[in-house]
Amino acid sequence: MQDAANPCSRPGADIEVRILRTGSALKDSIGRVLQAVPGSPQGPQALSRQIKIDKVLASRVLRAVRSSDEMSALHRFPGPEPLRRVLREASKLGIDDALIADAQAAVDEFAKLIQDELGDRGALDAIVSTWIPEARRDFEVKWKQSAYKAMSQLKGVRAEAIMATAIVKPSDDTHRLDLVWVSGLIGLQRLRPGASVKLATRRMGPRLEGRHPATLDGRAIEGLHDAVLEEFSTKPLPEVQVHQLGDVVHYTLQSSGFGPADARDIVLAEVNYGEMPRQYDAGDGRKGFVFAEASLPAKQIQFDAIVHQEVFKGSDAQLRIYDTALDGVADVNDRSRDLDQLDLLESVDALGTSVERIGSTCVPRYGSMIRHVIDRLGWNRHAFRIYRCKIDYPIYGSQLALCFNLPPTPGTAQPQ
Repeated sequence: MQDAANPCSRPGADIEVRILRTGSALKDSIGRVLQAVPGSPQGPQALSRQIKIDKVLASRVLRAVRSSDEMSALHRFPGPEPLRRVLREASKLGIDDALIADAQAAVDEFAKLIQDELGDRGALDAIVSTWIPEARRDFEVKWKQSAYKAMSQLKGVRAEAIMATAIVKPSDDTHRLDLVWVSGLIGLQRLRPGASVKLATRRMGPRLEGRHPATLDGRAIEGLHDAVLEEFSTKPLPEVQVHQLGDVVHYTLQSSGFGPADARDIVLAEVNYGEMPRQYDAGDGRKGFVFAEASLPAKQIQFDAIVHQEVFKGSDAQLRIYDTALDGVADVNDRSRDLDQLDLLESVDALGTSVERIGSTCVPRYGSMIRHVIDRLGWNRHAFRIYRCKIDYPIYGSQLALCFNLPPTPGTAQPQ
């Protein structure tokens, strides 16, 4: 039986011990070299002047040696070659040769760890990121940003932000919920002519009668600009073709423009009355949920659930993120899709109980937009609670789901 308190009893313990040993040796030996620099410079600018290295490198080395533990230090240290440059320059200042030699030996061990055991620095960062939240955040953002840049070029399109807002309210039918989608692409830009741009809304879960998406004033959405919120979209408006296939509504933007001069904001609103079941049968244990898709490469995605106070009472939103590459969009109540959940450092925040002060740093005039929609529908601005998931460089093709516990059907027992 493995002892959780003893690293040597766990799988991968040998490499963990070696990483810790290497981080400790680097932190201590290079720390002693920096203490021996004439004048004992404390800041990156003073250190860069004294030993003739650039300020960025000086800052990284200082942060590393001042880290609270070995693992954090190893995460913050630059690679072996920049460290060797630091030691070469430091040796010119008359620092004790023994201090320099100890530090060089630690750097050589660092290089050997990367080359012989792991293959490259990226592999080391991936391992360290599992143990240090700060390292994991840096690791995830770095590689998500790289994926965004690559997919933008391959797809020929990108956006500053994807906006997805689900407004959920009790329906006139006491067993159903109304669902309003306010969706948008902010700073949408085609990188080459003819690149395809599409948004979609869809229904998951128990099949009801066919979907009948409507505009804010109750007309059926059939095409062109029926769904576009002109007040919050860039003019001239693009043509929008609408195609409904079963429970999925596709909005395809028609435009031949491309490049920075053609960047635009597109905002759509879609009302679905009686779209979702409000309760579950005894023993069912299903969750209510709304979801958004990272349908094109974007720098950010902002996904809000604006939920009426009488809906999902006693339950706050829980976030799940799915990989849709193999089996498509996931129903959170399909337990076979649990294996497709992505383990990422993302979270959901509660933003209060009124849309009066709701805002956004990535969607222009967002508060005005949401109040406009709620007022057009004749709903009470103060009757909702708000949850938000905001992600930098969302993974293209991933699915975000905000899930809620459903109340039991009146007269039935809750599942144990």
